[in-house]
Amino acid sequence: MRFRVIGPGRAGASMADALSQRGWSDLGRLGRGDDPGDAGVGVEVVIVAVPDDAIAAVAATVEPGSACLVHLSGAATLDRLAPHARRASVHPLVSLPDPTTGARRLQAGATFAVAGDPVADRIVDALGGTAIEVPDDRRAIYHAAAAVAANHLVALCAQVERLAGAAGLPPAAYWELMARTLDNVATDGPAAALTGPAARGDLATLTAHLDAIDTVGPGERPLYLALADAAAALAGRAAPSPRLRAGDTG
Repeated sequence: MRFRVIGPGRAGASMADALSQRGWSDLGRLGRGDDPGDAGVGVEVVIVAVPDDAIAAVAATVEPGSACLVHLSGAATLDRLAPHARRASVHPLVSLPDPTTGARRLQAGATFAVAGDPVADRIVDALGGTAIEVPDDRRAIYHAAAAVAANHLVALCAQVERLAGAAGLPPAAYWELMARTLDNVATDGPAAALTGPAARGDLATLTAHLDAIDTVGPGERPLYLALADAAAALAGRAAPSPRLRAGDTG
């Protein structure tokens, strides 16, 4: 299969490198300043790897033909690729920090959300991955879950780093704990993997935590309370935050 990429950033270059390593023919990568009008000439696939809000404008500049346009967005729907008759989406459920790492991860049995033209399945098959069909009406919730799993997890790690620093400990001391917890979730599910003071209704410990983290910064308490409430709900307990705000630790 011959392909061309529009937008050779981290995602586009990772996909291009991965497909090339699997025997597909890379006929060019178009970036800012290049005219994508003829991107579909001489190829079967045009990969549109640009930011979501630019997909429609870029697709509209590509002359319609026999090539299938494929975007790599997790949230964008197929109508962004109008007016092209052949449209598909392929979103890898992995992080792509740089092209070298990204190409390797794309070929390591990754999961891909696909929709549209069968060429999406051909891309996933070429990479040795697993395709899951995610129709347009479920794209937003699918991508929201991905954002929680990746982006929000990183934000949570940043809080761990700040609190660990306040305790005089390196944050790396906690990464193994987080990794093992994720292993438990994968094996037993979130509810069975849950431990800690919110899960057992230990308001005295939660109060001590809040008093301590208030010394770190004013932004730490809301995140801690929100997650403590979520943990309590998962354990089938009432949200602790109303009682904590009232000073009730009994």
